[in-house]
Amino acid sequence: MSKNVFTGTMPALMTPCKADRTPDYDALVRKGHEMIAAGMSAVVYCGSMGDWPLLTDAERMTGVKRLVDAGVPVVVGTGAINSKSAVAHAAHAQKVGAVGLMVIPRVLSRGASAAAQENHFKAILTAAPDVPAIIYNSPVYGFATKADLFFALRAAHPNLIGFKEFGGKDDLRYAAEHITSRDDQVTLMVGVDTEVYHGFVNCGATGSITGIGTALPKEALLLAALSQKAADGNAEARVRALELEEAFGVLASFDEGTDLVLYYKHLLVLNGEEEYRLHFVETDALSDAQRRYCEAHYTQFRAWFADWSAQGGIIAQCM
Repeated sequence: MSKNVFTGTMPALMTPCKADRTPDYDALVRKGHEMIAAGMSAVVYCGSMGDWPLLTDAERMTGVKRLVDAGVPVVVGTGAINSKSAVAHAAHAQKVGAVGLMVIPRVLSRGASAAAQENHFKAILTAAPDVPAIIYNSPVYGFATKADLFFALRAAHPNLIGFKEFGGKDDLRYAAEHITSRDDQVTLMVGVDTEVYHGFVNCGATGSITGIGTALPKEALLLAALSQKAADGNAEARVRALELEEAFGVLASFDEGTDLVLYYKHLLVLNGEEEYRLHFVETDALSDAQRRYCEAHYTQFRAWFADWSAQGGIIAQCM
């Protein structure tokens, strides 16, 4: 099994699309290279940000293979409405050389059943025994993986080495208190942009998976670095991390909502990346009010960050 890749900051890549609303794999690969060049430890594809429910299995696998073939370290999302598809994505990830798996619960059919979820997880982990994996825990999927299930799975599947928590403060604390603190070989990844500081400082996270980092990679990496320094006891880093997290607040909160992909694709368009203007469903779009709200806060944050980051000290050390 390869080394633990679940450290550092990983952006959840969105899937750009062409004028005919099919995946733009060339643009996807460019984005992957851009993220690694910015300092990200790997990329995640295809999670919720990648619009996995809107792509065929073949389209998703093509995106994974194109990224891997281009030398981009890829963590593959296994989201599916049935275990057969999820298993196929896991097996494909191992075959092409992905560095990790993000194991997503079974949805729609028997999603609240602990027995069904256990068998779903087992099937995925068995299909890719050489690929390090994390459980993706999220209220969105309607099922919470608790410590007893996690460690039952880990006992049978040593490739299960981490836990990604997309929930809020209480969920992260549960993961830290009952899962990752029980076994120091298990990694906690913060899975939501609004809880990076809490995850690192109060819950011992070793990494984060970010949405806003696709548009603001330098700033997302800085927040993680300051939070890690704060966790190590640096008093100045604690103050600066909290300042940055507060300023990030509105933009980071898009990660928690139904329209997260619409918002973050719009931020990329504001950055000049026209390949993210379209969505796979033609009627998917921000309202005029949402777009203006997004743009106002993006402009405000960038102006604030330019001024704030010039203060030097621990900020300069971590950038």
